[in-house]
Amino acid sequence: MLRWVGLWVIAMLCACGATKVNKQKPLVSSSINKKVDSLAQAVKEASKNSIDSVVTEVISPDTLNNFPKIPVINSQTPEEKLVEQKRTGINKNSNWASAIHYDNRKPNYVIIHHTSQNSTAQTVRTFQLEHTKVSSHYVIGRDGQVIQMLNDYDRAWHAGRSKWGSNTDINSVSLGIELDNNGREPFADAQINSLLVLLDTLKSKYQIPQLNFIGHADIAPTRKDDPNVNFPWKRLAEHGFGIWYNEDFLGEPPFNFNAIDALKIMGYDMTNAEAAIRAFKRKYIRTEVNGVLTARDKAVLYDLYRKYY
Repeated sequence: MLRWVGLWVIAMLCACGATKVNKQKPLVSSSINKKVDSLAQAVKEASKNSIDSVVTEVISPDTLNNFPKIPVINSQTPEEKLVEQKRTGINKNSNWASAIHYDNRKPNYVIIHHTSQNSTAQTVRTFQLEHTKVSSHYVIGRDGQVIQMLNDYDRAWHAGRSKWGSNTDINSVSLGIELDNNGREPFADAQINSLLVLLDTLKSKYQIPQLNFIGHADIAPTRKDDPNVNFPWKRLAEHGFGIWYNEDFLGEPPFNFNAIDALKIMGYDMTNAEAAIRAFKRKYIRTEVNGVLTARDKAVLYDLYRKYY
């Protein structure tokens, strides 16, 4: 009996030991661990093989010539662009005498002046004195000599306080041309011929519209009267610089034609209507230059308005 009890106790102890051993088994079998280790090793090996398989090839200069060439943009610094721009602004057909008062800008108008002085040399000297505070791009002598005093792209100080249309800074958009004339005498043929050549050059070069060739009196009617009544605006208009009316036939304006509005549309500053009318008549009528529009004056104005505006 005791022997059978002892055997039972031994059997129970063995069973408990087996159960304890089973509970301590790892969650992942050793075979799986081996598979994971093998996979990691395989990845490492594959990476090593891919790196080792990279081949570095040295390309010779001759081989590079076979590749398509990429266009290279020749970019200039602002300073280089300015130097190049100033170089193209020099007129090779005229003499040079540098003025000292200017800024930079692009021309879209040409303003014609008379100098009200006695010689070309006097005008050149005036534009080179510090205290005068005035300058122009070109001076044309009575003999036709053309002197350029500022680069076309520079902002000269020739228009002063002025207005044309809505533009109140004429210096910033215009070229100034001074004609050697005391303000009362006729303009010499040689002088006008040189002016026409210069205007043709400027118009072509800067694409200046025909309507934008005007006089100083147009933009400053209360202060200026230049160029004087002897200036041949008709001749200029025939060459495409400025405008002129049909002298052979002037139609009567319609009943509702407003002369003041027409002058304003042309560009005149009508703050002082009498001064604007006087400037208009000095340019187109040339006789009885005053602030009153006659019936013929209105017909001339209407013809210009109808043709160009």
